[in-house]
Amino acid sequence: MHIAVIGAGIVGVCTAAWLQRDGHEVTIIDPLEAGEACSFGNAGSLSPSACLPVGMPGMWKKVPGWLMDPTGPLTIRPSYLPSVAPWLLRFLRASRRAEVERIATAMRGLLAPVFDAYTPLLQRAAATGLVRRTGCLYVYSSRETAQQWSWGMNLRRSLGVELRDVEREELEALEPDLRGRFRFGILAPENGSAADPSALVKSIYVRCLADGASHLTQRVSGFSIRDGLVEQVRFRGDAPLDVDAVVVAAGAWSAELARAVGLSVPLESQRGYHVTVQSTNLALRHTVMAMEHNLMVNPMDVGLRLAGTVELAGLRAPPDYARADMLLARGRELFPHLDTSRVTRWMGHRPCLPDSMPVIGRAPRVGNVFLGFGHGHVGMCGGATTGREIAALVAGRAPEIDLSPFSPTRFRPGAARRRAAAGAVATGGDAAA
Repeated sequence: MHIAVIGAGIVGVCTAAWLQRDGHEVTIIDPLEAGEACSFGNAGSLSPSACLPVGMPGMWKKVPGWLMDPTGPLTIRPSYLPSVAPWLLRFLRASRRAEVERIATAMRGLLAPVFDAYTPLLQRAAATGLVRRTGCLYVYSSRETAQQWSWGMNLRRSLGVELRDVEREELEALEPDLRGRFRFGILAPENGSAADPSALVKSIYVRCLADGASHLTQRVSGFSIRDGLVEQVRFRGDAPLDVDAVVVAAGAWSAELARAVGLSVPLESQRGYHVTVQSTNLALRHTVMAMEHNLMVNPMDVGLRLAGTVELAGLRAPPDYARADMLLARGRELFPHLDTSRVTRWMGHRPCLPDSMPVIGRAPRVGNVFLGFGHGHVGMCGGATTGREIAALVAGRAPEIDLSPFSPTRFRPGAARRRAAAGAVATGGDAAA
């Protein structure tokens, strides 16, 4: 078939590559070059352990304090609050304990095969060197402080995530540059990272082009639909494109495309910032997550990348690079000897749904449209698996993971009640209790 993949980020290019493995003709559609939006500036984590949602039990108690603190991990532009308030209410409902357990279980299924799903694509692109399997260190000022996050860590363990306690002496041996700041850590040895996230996306994309894909640098304006199927992708001022199927993988811009095929989803941009420091006097060996500072630090080919802040302000507001400067200030606190003479700043749009899970599946009203978006903070982690599963749906094969939690219709009125009722039946009433 001729399949249009809308989006040239990590999800889009991985989907295109998996579709090509089934022999389909692929046209990638994106006004930007591959790997230039969120796939460019993310923290580069490739983490099977990253299965916890953003919203966790008790978080609602912390949100007011974060909003009052200009250096806090969350900020909302006052003018945007009325627009985002319904999304925030859904987000808080999804942070209840039973919901978090359900979401984490589903996300573990999506993220556990991250390297299995990437390997054939990177081998085909001769780019396996862009993935590092060095593990991730969650670090704390003390073992006692780490207890604040013990419920989430234990949930990870219960889902099969390998986690190992690291005492101070071993921690300082693993990462000498952490000496004096952290006295306890938890190592996730199965995790990895991208040496350069943008280069990883581009390498798969270039291989797709070499294998026959084309790229239209246009913006989609809509679809021509007849008898429940898309026949053409439309553009403003240009001839339409005849297609046999469509994949919507346009990140934070996917909601409008979903509406064009009759589906409403509460997609929001959690605007993320990073700073990349080209330091020559600090050499981390692992991805480091400083839990008390909400700061992820990842050594990359392009420098030391610091990320870990969320801003809710929509798709159109200009960046507030004070958020990036705050990350740099935290980096200086953690690493007083860090050379910050060469620094770049960036802002991008994480496509987030209130339950921290992506939409993966067939559009309910248009049979040849497939959806893969809303990966939030784990787009790099889940991009290849999502592409593999969408290719299976297109081919009529059974998916390798359970896609029901990622259903495009899960936000319809009454869907949560039906899900809870189904869970109560499956467990003999325990879920309702």
